[in-house]
Amino acid sequence: IEYIESYYYNKLEFTRFSSSVGKFVGFTEYGVKNAEYWNSDPSKLSAMRAQKEVYCLNHVPVYYSNA
Repeated sequence: IEYIESYYYNKLEFTRFSSSVGKFVGFTEYGVKNAEYWNSDPSKLSAMRAQKEVYCLNHVPVYYSNA
């Protein structure tokens, strides 16, 4: 299970958080600046890492029990 949160502008992804990587990754100049800023904040990173457990792990049994 992987939690991904992507940020888009004008149909172009500029920043993404992936629980597999454990940090933000930028894909444009603006996205790289955002990623550097967000990665420097330990509380933001720990909150995003916790989203996998909060969102994914609690909802997977609900969706797969219906299949």
